[in-house]
Amino acid sequence: MNTATNPASRWIFPGRRTGQPARPDHLSALLHEVGVPAVAARGAAIRQQLLELPAPVVADALGYHDKTASRLLRETGGTWSRYAPGDHTRTPKGWTPPPR
Repeated sequence: MNTATNPASRWIFPGRRTGQPARPDHLSALLHEVGVPAVAARGAAIRQQLLELPAPVVADALGYHDKTASRLLRETGGTWSRYAPGDHTRTPKGWTPPPR
């Protein structure tokens, strides 16, 4: 699992097959061997993300349902209550950027 053995790999955890990442079940087994509870770690990781980012962003990025992410946010005690979901790449009609 040492990426120093393959510094040209684009994967954080390169697999045994060239150009492929390590399989999730293999990583889970390795974590179990060293005593890391993968399920608890995954839950802690999403809760930490919810404290740092809006729930809709985390849900979309990780493939969670938005209601699940919102429930986890409430359980965690996060305060992202004023986030406006939607397409933030569009500019409002009639808006012009300030001069530089």
